[in-house]
Amino acid sequence: MYLVWLAWKNLWRNRSRTLITVSAVFFSVILSVLASSSKSGIFEQLVKNVAGIYSGYIQLHRKGYWNEQMIDNGFQISNNLENKIKASKNVIAISPRLESFALVSVGESTKGCMVIGIDPQAESKIIRLDKRLIKGNYLNKKSDHFALVSDGLIKHLNLKLQDTIILISQGYHGTIAAGRFIVSGILKFGSPVINDRTIFLKLNDAQEFYGADGIITSYVLSPKSTQNLNESTSEISQLTGQKYETMSWEDMMPEIKQHIATDSNNMFIVQCILYLLISFGIFSTLLMMMEERKAEMCMLIALGLQNTNLSLTLFFESIITVSLGCISGILASIPIAVYFNHHPIKLGAELSKSYERFGFEAIFPTSIDPSIFIEQAIIVLCIGVLLSIYPAIKSLQ
Repeated sequence: MYLVWLAWKNLWRNRSRTLITVSAVFFSVILSVLASSSKSGIFEQLVKNVAGIYSGYIQLHRKGYWNEQMIDNGFQISNNLENKIKASKNVIAISPRLESFALVSVGESTKGCMVIGIDPQAESKIIRLDKRLIKGNYLNKKSDHFALVSDGLIKHLNLKLQDTIILISQGYHGTIAAGRFIVSGILKFGSPVINDRTIFLKLNDAQEFYGADGIITSYVLSPKSTQNLNESTSEISQLTGQKYETMSWEDMMPEIKQHIATDSNNMFIVQCILYLLISFGIFSTLLMMMEERKAEMCMLIALGLQNTNLSLTLFFESIITVSLGCISGILASIPIAVYFNHHPIKLGAELSKSYERFGFEAIFPTSIDPSIFIEQAIIVLCIGVLLSIYPAIKSLQ
């Protein structure tokens, strides 16, 4: 403890030198945290784009539906089945859907579209569909034969609120499906794939339209935590039996999972280079401190301080300096990460269009997962501790 106290006193005997070393670690931690936070935030946003906006994080279908997605492979809506699903600890909301395709016609204009029958209140809890409304009214219990139409489809068909659209399709077991619906509201999605061709109806209207009374194609589930989705899907599968298949977004969209894995590997290489630069930065300041204090250390040895005690004192100095830099760096990086989480970086018009062609919103938020801050602080602290060994060994010579 005496050597720790001596190391602390030595640090503040030359404040400028100590502050330079602390600053090197301080900015290293901020840089490391922001790099990791940005990487995680971008991947989280990607998952939200593909799962949180439309598909949901977990879906339950009749077995075989995903390979051949048609109404005939749907199943009867069941309170008993819903209760089994809700028995899973990680499920906080459930919404039934009836999904199929149709031809939408307005005057002489037609276009193929995706028709989704939903429970409006349940769906707003899953993907916050009501928050996507930019004009008009959301669906409710009294809005029979009304439709929510995506913004891109509205523009393509030159529609406005309260206009009537005609839907034509093949119904349940090969029947002819035809119906008229009034545009109740306009929805805006970041993904052009969804925004250009989607119509939402109330579930009973969709069932009536397709002649599929009581039939749905999937249950969309909202998990309490998006971590360990594989465990949740396995648990739900055991609860519901072999007649149904439970799939996470990773199972439904393996190409997105592969894309994230590839980008993570690339980012790991970039982060390794960043840690290398951080190591050089910290080492250079420690080396500068060592060279400046040669005369001081020679005098201490001449006064009787043993080499081992001098070495330990220098090691404690380095540990204290690196720890101060890590703590202050974490405290400074938190508000920065929180700010860019709430105010994500947005790309310009041209780059934005390029991203939207692939169905992604052109924004880059940061993640504020506490584990990121702790992990990066520990990594930089370990780098600093390892580099602190050099001055300690050098002083023994």
